[in-house]
Parts: sequence; structure tokens; C-alpha cells
Amino acid sequence: MAATRVLTAATAVTQTTSCFLAKRAFVLPAKKSCGGFGALCFNRRDLVLKSKRPFSCSAIYNPQVKVQEEGQPESLDYRVFFLDGSGKKVSPWHDIPLTLGDGVFNFIVEIPKESKAKMEVATDEDFTPIKQDTKKGKLRYYPYNINWNYGLLPQTWEDPSHANSEVEGCFGDNDPVDVVEIGETQRKIGDVLKIKPLAALAMIDEGELDWKIVAISLDDPKAHLVNDVEDVEKHFPGTLTAIRDWFRDYKIPDGKPANRFGLGDKPANKEYALKIIHETNESWAKLVKRSVDAGDLSLY
Repeated sequence: MAATRVLTAATAVTQTTSCFLAKRAFVLPAKKSCGGFGALCFNRRDLVLKSKRPFSCSAIYNPQVKVQEEGQPESLDYRVFFLDGSGKKVSPWHDIPLTLGDGVFNFIVEIPKESKAKMEVATDEDFTPIKQDTKKGKLRYYPYNINWNYGLLPQTWEDPSHANSEVEGCFGDNDPVDVVEIGETQRKIGDVLKIKPLAALAMIDEGELDWKIVAISLDDPKAHLVNDVEDVEKHFPGTLTAIRDWFRDYKIPDGKPANRFGLGDKPANKEYALKIIHETNESWAKLVKRSVDAGDLSLY
């Protein structure tokens, strides 16, 4: 039988904070609705008319997200699905809001700290469950444990058709934006955490741009001490270097070259991290309203 656990993905907010997709039609006024994130606004009626899947810019208020495991862990069949309050499957990538306002974002854990099974959202499967990555039909593992909670920012997308002029003209890696959460607690696969971004690393993986947003969960004891990249160096000394080195070197044991980093091989500050989040959220919006080719990606 499938195991189910309940997670609180967000607390109540007082305004519309993000967009999410839904399976039924909505009657939307012909006006613009802002997501509460910078200047990112959408014409709500246009989104519905252009998308084959109805698109709503209503926020998810205090959602109770259930995580349902199917199959045995560390098997090819293992999947972690997300269910809404009515028990219907939803996509952690598309249906969980990105921003909660006031610089707070949702973060979905794919890989708990001190583990090495390479878990990821299956972007090409319906409802984009979390599964273990494979190569040539075999489950993939990192050569050593990852030392931080690792996962994704929902409602973001690194567009593979967009060349970033600030990072060697590299194109996006066709995935949601990755997060490295530096808090002390080991989380579980599928946990939804409220985090604040602190820095950004521009990793270049085989020529593709693969952003790593360094963040901390708001419930971490040190969260109030860190608000930008300099605070990380002060209160988590050596952590930014360790993150860069880990992601630079993890493929070397498999005979692959080391990854590289743009932006002078240094972490960018919080302001730059927020810029990346904003841009990739805009790219995701274009993806789900089918302004760009989705290819094999699932929008359900």
C-alpha cells in the first residue's frame, strides 16, 4: 500500500502571491494580476486563452499537501506524488506556489542532507513526482553524501533556448532552479519548506547553466542571523566554498570533468539570487502558457 504523510506547504497570506495550474476551468476577470514578486504580472484572461490547460492566478492559501509514496525506495518504480486536500494528485513543480511574499519562498526537498540517492522531480511525467534518477537503466547515486538539503524552487524553469549573457552565453538546463538549503536539520523527501535566499552560484554543467540558490529554512535556529552572502560567511564559515567544491567535483569519480562556475567562480549576493528567481519564474510562466516549446516536459 502507498504510504501517505501530510505536509503544510504554506501559511495563510493576505494577498495573491503566486500562480498555479488547475484541472478545471476558471472564470477570470480581464485584468492584470501580480504575483507579489517584483514586477511580474500576467494578464489572467490571456493565460487561460493561450493555455490548453486552464491557468489560475489565485494563490494557494494554507494548503495541506499530502505526500504519497508508491513503490519501494531505491527502486525503478519508486515515486513520491503530491496530493491536494481532496486527495487529487498535483504537481510539486507547477501547483505549489513559488513565493509567499516578504522575500519568503517555497522549497521542495528532493534529496535530504547526508544522503546520496540522486532524487529529482520527473519533469517528463504526469504530475511530476519525485523519483530516483537513472542512467542506462540503473539507479543513480552521488559518489558521496550531499551535506545539505537539496531540491527545487517550484514555478521556475531554466530555459534551454535562453543564452545568459552574464554567464558565458550558457543556455539553461531545462529544469527548475535548484536550492541548497544550509540549515542544520535533515529533511525528508517531499518536505515543503519556507526559505529565504542568501546567495547564488552559477554552475556550468557540460556547457549548460545550472543555478544553485543557497538558502536557509526559516525554522532553522540561525535563520535570523543570515540575510545575505556575507552573513553566510560569518555564521556558516566555509559553507559557500564547500558547496561550490562539492558541485564542482562530484562527477570526477565517474570519469567526467569537473563542473565550472561563472561569475568569477564566486557566489553572487541575495539581490542577484532574487533576480535569477524572478527571471526563471517568468520563463516558467511562458512555458506553462505555451509561449515556448515544452518538448517532453509535462505541464500537468
